[in-house]
Amino acid sequence: MKKNGIRSVVAIGIGTALFIVLSYVSIPVGFIPNTAIQPRVALLAFLAAIFGPVVGGAVGLLGHALADAVQYGSVWWSWVFPEAIAGVLVGLLASKYKIEVGGFKLKQIVLFNVAQIVANALAWVLIAPVLDILIYAEPSNKVFTQGAVAFVGNILTIGIIGSLLGIAYSMVKFQSSSLIKEN
Repeated sequence: MKKNGIRSVVAIGIGTALFIVLSYVSIPVGFIPNTAIQPRVALLAFLAAIFGPVVGGAVGLLGHALADAVQYGSVWWSWVFPEAIAGVLVGLLASKYKIEVGGFKLKQIVLFNVAQIVANALAWVLIAPVLDILIYAEPSNKVFTQGAVAFVGNILTIGIIGSLLGIAYSMVKFQSSSLIKEN
């Protein structure tokens, strides 16, 4: 238990730092204001898939909040909380993805992507727009459009980059765990 706790704290710290750095890498969606395709979501899903819902939620919450504070001087909470929720939801099935044991094969990749699609739909098509309306009194047509575009961008980014990260990590993890100690 103690080893997993330390491992999770380290994963949260490193994951949050990487999330913040990756926040500077984005492709703006020109026709929708304040919406971009961001590789950081692939990192979030990847970490959640390895370490579970606590790490996924913490990295989503801390990473997004700190990135907003550093980049913009304020935090847009209606998008921070959905990021954390998406991390938690993807992480709930971490043991089923089998990334840690070299078993991230077609079945697990499909499960990972179904989970991330459901998590992103809930986070960006429902929660973020509703929070935008409730917290910031944003116009509903604007925020639901932003949420839909973020949803599509996130599922594609995670589907491609997140899946590739999972495959690569699973292969490396499997190869390193199959080493035999020589006498």
